[in-house]
Amino acid sequence: MSAKMTMDQPDTRRRLDDMAQGLIGKPLDRADGPLKVSGSATYSHEWPIDNQAYGVLVRAPFAKGTVQSIDKQSVLSMEGVLAVINDERLLRNPAQGTANEAPVQGVKDVVYLGQPIALVVAETFECARHAAQSLSFEYEAADSVAIDPEATDAQLEKPDDKQFEQGDVDQAMQHAVFSVDQIYRTPGHNSAAMEPHCAIAQWQDENLTLYGSYQMLKYNRNELADSLGIDAERVRIVSKYVGGGFGSKLGIAPEAVAAAIAAKQLQRPVSVTLSRQQVFEVVMRRSETRQHFQLAADKSGVLTSLSHVSLVSNLPDETFAEPVGQATHFIYGGKNRRIGLQIARLNKTCAGSVRAPGEAVGVTALENAMDELAEAAGIDPVELRLINIPDNDPEQDIPFSSMKFREALKLGAERFNWNQRQSKPGQVREGEWLIGMGMASAARVNMLMESEAKVTLAADGSITVETDMTDIGTGSYTILAQIAGEMLGIPMSRIATHLGDTDLPASAGSGGSWGASSCGSAVYVACEDIRSQICKKLNCQNDELTLKDGHAIARNKRYDLVELLDGESLQAVGHIEPGDTSKDVRQATFGAHFAEVAVNSITGETRVRRMLGVYSAGRILNEKTAHSQCYGGMIFGIGMALTEELMHDPRDGHIVNRDLGEYHVPVNLDVPQLDVVLLDERDDHASPIQSKGIGELGICGAAAAIVNAIYNASGVRVRNYPATLDKILPHLK
Repeated sequence: MSAKMTMDQPDTRRRLDDMAQGLIGKPLDRADGPLKVSGSATYSHEWPIDNQAYGVLVRAPFAKGTVQSIDKQSVLSMEGVLAVINDERLLRNPAQGTANEAPVQGVKDVVYLGQPIALVVAETFECARHAAQSLSFEYEAADSVAIDPEATDAQLEKPDDKQFEQGDVDQAMQHAVFSVDQIYRTPGHNSAAMEPHCAIAQWQDENLTLYGSYQMLKYNRNELADSLGIDAERVRIVSKYVGGGFGSKLGIAPEAVAAAIAAKQLQRPVSVTLSRQQVFEVVMRRSETRQHFQLAADKSGVLTSLSHVSLVSNLPDETFAEPVGQATHFIYGGKNRRIGLQIARLNKTCAGSVRAPGEAVGVTALENAMDELAEAAGIDPVELRLINIPDNDPEQDIPFSSMKFREALKLGAERFNWNQRQSKPGQVREGEWLIGMGMASAARVNMLMESEAKVTLAADGSITVETDMTDIGTGSYTILAQIAGEMLGIPMSRIATHLGDTDLPASAGSGGSWGASSCGSAVYVACEDIRSQICKKLNCQNDELTLKDGHAIARNKRYDLVELLDGESLQAVGHIEPGDTSKDVRQATFGAHFAEVAVNSITGETRVRRMLGVYSAGRILNEKTAHSQCYGGMIFGIGMALTEELMHDPRDGHIVNRDLGEYHVPVNLDVPQLDVVLLDERDDHASPIQSKGIGELGICGAAAAIVNAIYNASGVRVRNYPATLDKILPHLK
């Protein structure tokens, strides 16, 4: 049976609150945890497929130009080499998230250093790698390349749909009692997921099966099919376990198309795996940003104007532009507003979504500017945020679906002992260490996406959940089982969840913090249909039915569910779609970050001593996995604040720090004890299960709290991320 629900009205029934199994919200262990820690979970490179050949990408050693010719014979004579492929269907770079069509194809014209130009296939990986390094080709490089988005000759675009103006910002700045007019810069970032990209392609007649590491299979299937020029029905993608994504695996990528073309040509399975260096150079980066803020406030600190104009970059022909001002549209009030975006077209690795695109860097810089405004106005930073929280969306004048922003700020300040903070910088010292506190708000847009899921209540009382949803380490296997078990009254031990296969019902996939709510809502809709089928057997209404521990209770009578089913299985496919509630209200998640740091007065080194994050994100589906996501976001913030920075050679744009030895992410000693508080909230507009996305919220603004704390400790304002010691030491008194 099929059941469909469109979110045209808020669902105020809050059905999950009435269920009896007691699974939702609980800090349950991950169902896939034992498989992962024991090495039994099969990742994309580990599928035991016989007769595999191995492909290695050959990449351009120049940033812009044209490949004139490739001398295939220079390596085909090597022992074990099977083919050299320079098919024009090969991808220049990965597809953007939800693209649903092929990205830019063709490898003859090169637009960034490291771009794939061919694939060498051999009997072993080592042989393929050696041949790829030995392949001879001729090329013509351009005389000049564009690397710096702020260079005077940079090609800039100013898309009309990315500009917003309301009121008169310039006049408001002239009449401001207090104001901030500053530029903040953030560098490029890499997702740095633990598992490198890999794809294994296998054809059977005209049908392709691809084992790969991707986040959004229903889109990836169409992207792969479009790249190859075949019907999507002939493509199956299997992605059971994804060893981290953070946006890097949203779209189909060069290794997938290369493997598929090679496997078809050789009539045998072909595996293409990217090295760590290739991942850095070929896969999406987060764009660097230049963010110009102009904030104006009256004598009470109330914003009269908010201007946020940003510069980002990308390759030519790419539609994605880092949505830097995404949360600026709604997080604070201000009658006069300007939010703009320019795009510089550069010869650097493709820019795309990295965890929390937009808000990760946009909220961070905004919260630095708000800290400067608080100091200029002589108002406590927490109080400044509180007095500027709007009652409605300040641009669309529509209500918020739910908002516990104020509660997050107030509870965070109390729990962190914010009242002990010294407002004047440099007042607290422990030996050679200067101690300071900082805070920042957190905000992230919320979205519900179309999803389907099949739920089967078997005759033996067990449950199977099936959907192509992926688990990128976020807990999808567990959360979907919790929803099904809660709705149908079945313990977790009797629930099997099957994910990551395009043969299963199509979901929204993992990305945009929408996965759990969207796919979870599809599971919920399917379970509601199964509950209705049970009600028909019992001749009762749905609200009269209680399901718990394999029993059905209706009208004070208790039934064994297996006996009630009498050898019959019940099944439903749940289908959720966004509707009017996505337009009638402003949906967002909110929070507050607090950080204490120590800055060494001799070396300029910064150490984070403690951090607190307080978040509101609708109904929490699993307390443990939600906490884990928030911890990860806060750690991401530590990296953004202190170490993470993609460095490009200004001559040709190649990435200098292209591995985890030189791209410095936080390690254990960098991370203090983290404290996370999840506020109790239900958002009836967001989804029928009242949940919202939480995966990316913990990043948004976390770095700003640390950098604001550096100022409170030392009196040094860092406006150019990351706050490495060379940016602090020269300014210490």
